Amino acid sequence: MSNESTKKVMRKSGILLHPTSFPNKYGIGDLGPSSYIFIDFLEKSGQKLWQVLPLGPTGYGDSPYQAFSSFAGQPLIISPEKLIEEGLLFEDDFANMPEWDPLKIDFGPTINYKFSILRKAFTRFQALEYGSLKAAFEKFCEKEASWLLDYALFMAIKDAHGGVIWTSWDQEIAFPTQAVKQKWLDQLKDHVMFYEFIQFLFYSQWNALKDYAHTKGIQVVGDIPIFVA
Repeated sequence: MSNESTKKVMRKSGILLHPTSFPNKYGIGDLGPSSYIFIDFLEKSGQKLWQVLPLGPTGYGDSPYQAFSSFAGQPLIISPEKLIEEGLLFEDDFANMPEWDPLKIDFGPTINYKFSILRKAFTRFQALEYGSLKAAFEKFCEKEASWLLDYALFMAIKDAHGGVIWTSWDQEIAFPTQAVKQKWLDQLKDHVMFYEFIQFLFYSQWNALKDYAHTKGIQVVGDIPIFVA
């Protein structure tokens, strides 16, 4: 390697940590205040890299490498605190929140609780007058049209089938024509929109966090799931 090439090579170090590992009181780590504190820690300790593992919606077993989509984000790491800042949730919404073990994640109850909170946020979003937040949601849906609607429909149909694996669905639904897809879209319109909405929330929070990391000189190292659907 030439001296000129050597000058361009810079060694970097960092930490591998999935956002689910951040401590908080909501049952699972998320993209809220703890994640920003972690980035500040990386900067202060002279680190330059944060490896995150896949960030998709996990399937059975809750491994980040087994996801329902290679494009969608994990709804469980949407920060409730950020939603409070947005006015989509209020402190009273957490009055009956369980006391979670801060040292481990109990995925079953956590999933049920977190989705109940996200549905409250969605209900408030639907009740809003048209403004900047709804405009941003529409823009997001347009930008991510290549995958978002199909993913949201898939998840809505999966819920309608009790969460069972898609290979057990009727052939007409597992391998739908456009007419069949439209029929299910009409039947599950609000449910489909819910899944679009939580992807909007995820990417809004994730992009803000990445931007913050970049201002601190931290590069985010991604990863991809290897067992999709």
